[in-house]
Amino acid sequence: MIKWAVNYLKNTFHPIDVPENVELEENQLVIVRTEKGEEVLKVFRVNSEIAKRFEDSGKNLEPFQFIRVLTHEDMMIYDDIKREEVTSFFKCKELIQQHNLTMNLVQCRLTFDRKKITFYYTAPERVDFRALLKDLTQVFRHMRIDLRHIGVRDETSIMEGTGMCGKPFCCCSFLRKFASINVKLAKDQGMPITPSKISGSCGRLLCCLTYEYSNYIEAAKGIPPVGSTVMTPAGLGKICYIKFLNSIVAVKFEDGKIKEFTKDDIEMVDAEVNVDINASIQTIAAYDVDEKVDMRQLKQLEDDRNSSTGNV
Repeated sequence: MIKWAVNYLKNTFHPIDVPENVELEENQLVIVRTEKGEEVLKVFRVNSEIAKRFEDSGKNLEPFQFIRVLTHEDMMIYDDIKREEVTSFFKCKELIQQHNLTMNLVQCRLTFDRKKITFYYTAPERVDFRALLKDLTQVFRHMRIDLRHIGVRDETSIMEGTGMCGKPFCCCSFLRKFASINVKLAKDQGMPITPSKISGSCGRLLCCLTYEYSNYIEAAKGIPPVGSTVMTPAGLGKICYIKFLNSIVAVKFEDGKIKEFTKDDIEMVDAEVNVDINASIQTIAAYDVDEKVDMRQLKQLEDDRNSSTGNV
């Protein structure tokens, strides 16, 4: 039964093998051996229910090997490593600029045993960094250098942060795989189609747009689409926007007025009315739009190329 575990990159749950004679405390810093080398991580106790669920899930994660609890001397070394990561980051960034490479350096990680240094970067396309690597080997001698290309969603997940909902980013708490997302998801949910309101810190569409989409599809059943001519208690008009979860339908009449009705108060009819429905009226009617919509910018938000490489 798993007793202790650590959160690794992107808060991934990893059990650790701790000898029976070792006493640990919650949130204690320990040195473990990962696939990258020796690293300092914070341990937490795993309750029996979570341990059972993890083992029943069939996930075959190899436990990290426990080395020792961080000593006072280790802590001083760890502090030095953290400072070294900062100076190494800026040194690498300087070399990238010297070689005029289209790389955005994200983070530098150095293993506790100083045997491996990893530089995470994003780039719009493949980068020939052979010359850069040659220079880095001269600077970081006796170290294995790993230049790792990641996507912009991966970048956000390892940098961590808080979303507009006030909670930690999904990608650095529980989300492991990124689904393909497009603007249609936001339109169908009646969200404002403006980049600042439907995109995250990564510069791509919000992952949470997919969470409730199935509820909106279910709620849309039996409701005529926007642009349909309907008969209402106030006369004929065209549907200009829909509040799906409330089953509210807004109808625009020939005099330009807009009134809201429940879906039970309207009936779709085959008739023509002189009503012009602007494609963006749904957003304008339901929200205050404070920025101009740039279709090229929206297209960029949908761009999934290199948005996630899973190469963390």
